[in-house]
Amino acid sequence: MKHIIILGDGMADHHVGRLGGKTLLQHVETPYMDTLAREGRTGKLVTIPDNFHPGSEVANTAILGYDLNKVYEGRGPLEAVSIGYEMQEEDLALRCNIITLADGKIINHHGGHLKTEEGDILIHYLDNRLGNEKIRFITGTQYRHLLIVKGGSKHIECAPPHDHPEEQWKGLLVKPEKGWEDRCEEGRMSASETAELLNELIFKSQELLAQHPFNIERKAEGKDMANSIWPWGGGYRPQMEPIADKYTKVKTGSVISAVDLIRGIGHYAGLKIIKVDGATGLANTNYEGKAEAAIEALKSDDFVFLHIEASDEAGHDGDLELKMQTIRNLDSKIVGSIYNKVKTWDEPVCIALLPDHPTPVEIRTHVKEPVPFAIWHPNIEPDGVCIFDEESCEKGSYGMLYMEQFMNEFMKF
Repeated sequence: MKHIIILGDGMADHHVGRLGGKTLLQHVETPYMDTLAREGRTGKLVTIPDNFHPGSEVANTAILGYDLNKVYEGRGPLEAVSIGYEMQEEDLALRCNIITLADGKIINHHGGHLKTEEGDILIHYLDNRLGNEKIRFITGTQYRHLLIVKGGSKHIECAPPHDHPEEQWKGLLVKPEKGWEDRCEEGRMSASETAELLNELIFKSQELLAQHPFNIERKAEGKDMANSIWPWGGGYRPQMEPIADKYTKVKTGSVISAVDLIRGIGHYAGLKIIKVDGATGLANTNYEGKAEAAIEALKSDDFVFLHIEASDEAGHDGDLELKMQTIRNLDSKIVGSIYNKVKTWDEPVCIALLPDHPTPVEIRTHVKEPVPFAIWHPNIEPDGVCIFDEESCEKGSYGMLYMEQFMNEFMKF
């Protein structure tokens, strides 16, 4: 049996007063998600271990069956490999957002939804002026870029900007971890020195970006300016066991995502990275192309991890209508397309559907709460749950699973 995980990043949500107290999954018609629930088995899943923040890098790694206490190195190293940077032993790799600041606050985490070519111009500009033998700025995708600090310490506290919309940014500057302030690992600076360096780069980036013609033009047009870097998610080069060594039913596998982070997880898990033209990570992504790519990959691979970012971005923007539309698109253009295709195949396919974490539109940030999931294959015995949403799946036969338990159950078929 082949296996595919369809993951709607941030799709789960809270009850919303404007929707009569329903969650978005309860309010939006999702006939294909409901079909997987009705014909399959359901449950809830804890995707964030204790003492970890509810980031996508944490949740997606846990969903794939990895022990975060053994493999977690932050978001930066995962994105580094995805964009083609081969980390060295002395590197500290950090995600480097280009964000919008105004009136002393973080206005958004994406610099006004930068396009990759716009971000590339700004990152090269910063690297030319701030880069040196110890510091490199490297272009990623859209607003998501990479900062390499040679000899930097990972024992720092960085605030993910998408978790702090409308908050005062100066109170969120980088700090050393308690107990690591003056400690130095071999060949590395202390945590305090690393935090001081990163904060200096934040301030200098603001001075430089304010002078760039791109932002001068945006300001004149009344648009959000991409006027500061924000480093976070730092770590060293990770060590992960290939997923084929963890699960005997997986000999070959693929990951499909528009997000460098997810591609990086896939790389270290030994999965082939499939890029789809028009896949943006936003609501305008090429849903049809991603579904087609997943179907084609299943013809040759045993396992496919299909990641759709759009709902998470809409949740961070607090856009209720847009997030509901991303859920409809995921249902009809991804889940429906794949289900209708593979249900007739001679070799059965097992489908899992789930978010990685909730990103509620009314608070605009990730929360550390269990998510609903459904597992379907042509011969599975249904458990009586007929709707895919946060409350219905609580009644499912799987009950509450924790991290790697999900993959263990999924791979039983």
